[in-house]
Order: sequence, then structure tokens, then C-alpha cells
Amino acid sequence: MTNKALRILIADGQHFFRLKIERALNQLGYYRIAPIHRLDEVFSAVEFGDTPLDVLIINAALAHSVKFDLLWFIRDNPQIRHVLIYGQGERASPALAWCPAPNVLISAAPLPDLEALAALMGKVEGNSVWSDKGNASDLLSAGI
Repeated sequence: MTNKALRILIADGQHFFRLKIERALNQLGYYRIAPIHRLDEVFSAVEFGDTPLDVLIINAALAHSVKFDLLWFIRDNPQIRHVLIYGQGERASPALAWCPAPNVLISAAPLPDLEALAALMGKVEGNSVWSDKGNASDLLSAGI
């Protein structure tokens, strides 16, 4: 069952991409979504939020453009529970995998599709068949 109270933040510089991700999440039954377009807005939402974000979906280009280490920011941050970093392109190795932090999914895809978002939200809600360690072959077989 979908937890409609989950707080979801979408960060992407392209309005069309934010809108596309938000609509896909709406199709999955999630409506508590805040789309933002700059990295400093992510910092503000995380730093000054009174409750932790359940999901952060962020385009890696936002951090790469200012040479910011996004994984360092996310790792062990109590204000962010689950993260999908997409748009890694050839920088992702392997192309798709859970990074050492069990709550972070890194995707080489330029934009997450409905299946990828459904898999992420399944992991967030505990409906996933993946272990906490996860692995790239599980994700690839899930069609992400």
C-alpha cells in the first residue's frame, strides 16, 4: 500500500524533467512532492527542514556543475532517508548499483522512468525483494 505521507524532493535543473518525474510519482500514488531546480535549494530543504526527507531524487548534473561531492553530503545525513541520483552517464561504475550507503541508488539513466521510480519507492516502503546491500544485477533484472 502506498504511504501518501512520504516527503519527496525532486531536484533537477530542467523543468520538464522535474515535471515528468513528478507525474510518474503521481501515477504511483505519491503526491507530497516538492520540485526544485538548484542545489542550494536542496541544501536549504535539508538543513532547515523540521522533518527528514523520505526521498531525494536528484540529477547528478546539479552537483557536478559546481564540483560538489553529492555522496559525501548524503552519506550519514539524518535529514535524508533515501536517495536516487540519476544522470550519472559513463561516470557510474557499475552503470546501476546501490552505493556503499544502503539508502542510495545511483542510476546512469539520464532520467528515471516509471519502473525505476516504482523500484525505488518499493525499496523506500520496504516492499522490495532486494537486500539492504543490493546489487547491480538485481536492479538490472528489475528493468531499471
